[in-house]
Amino acid sequence: MNGADWNRPLWDNVLERRRRGAMPHALLLGGPAGLGKRAFAAGLAALLLCEKPADAACGTCRSCLLVAAGSHPDRVEINLELRDDGKTPRSEIVVDQIRVLSQRLSMTAQFGGHQVALIDPADLMNNAAANALLKTLEEPGPGTVMLLISDQSTRLPATIRSRCQRVDFVLPNAAEAVGWLKRQGVEGAAQALEAAAGNPGLALDLARGGGLALRTEVASDLANLWTRKAAPAEVANRWAKSEAERRTWFAAQLAQAETAAQARQSRGPLALTAISDFNKLAQWFREAGRVREQLRTPVRSELLLLELLLAWRALAPAARRM
Repeated sequence: MNGADWNRPLWDNVLERRRRGAMPHALLLGGPAGLGKRAFAAGLAALLLCEKPADAACGTCRSCLLVAAGSHPDRVEINLELRDDGKTPRSEIVVDQIRVLSQRLSMTAQFGGHQVALIDPADLMNNAAANALLKTLEEPGPGTVMLLISDQSTRLPATIRSRCQRVDFVLPNAAEAVGWLKRQGVEGAAQALEAAAGNPGLALDLARGGGLALRTEVASDLANLWTRKAAPAEVANRWAKSEAERRTWFAAQLAQAETAAQARQSRGPLALTAISDFNKLAQWFREAGRVREQLRTPVRSELLLLELLLAWRALAPAARRM
């Protein structure tokens, strides 16, 4: 199996469907980023196209060599294309991409077996693209298998979700995740996993990409805003200039961890004074999620962040604002 050990039950389930000749024509691989969906999808596509498959693709047949080279004629992948400038990626999958895909899948497989299409990220199809895909899902060609990969599958239209068999990727238990991180050479694996809210793939990215230092900086900013040792405008401008979306995610995750810790009457990652209104903090957490979504669009990010950080400072007990 390609990918993480904690996905073995999901892999075995798909293998059993294949053995019974009950392979769905469309699978929706959903769950948070960092849990191995894409490695799983790549492994499954290779298996379906392999000429000598067992529990995984053989890796040596003609089909496997073509898959490895990225030139198998019966494997197609739809991703975010570049804009007309040839440099920046689009923010959505557009209808023309799906029309080309549908036309290709309407043809006979060149190698006489499966045709496999991967759509990633499926939740970023625009409405026209989703509607075009719906027609293909309703009338799939023989041997066609579509793998829709989504970090936020609830954003997909219900009509798309209802026509796919779901494969739900969930967080592994902490011991399994820490063990995996250690095998990847991560020092402080438990701390990295905590910073990633239990997501081992994200923890690995944080450990290797300087994310833990950025999280520490965000925690310091939130603590200083809470005690009015920092100005919201200065923090908002700094966040807007560098990794605004990632900083906002850390802020939301830190606030959630702080709430959980105080509910247990223990010290949280921000070490804040007692929170008097947990409902308002929960509202702020949801607002941080909304702001994070908006930061993916062409907006004045510093204004969004300023409003969010002003709301954060307003949550601090009045006695601590002086």
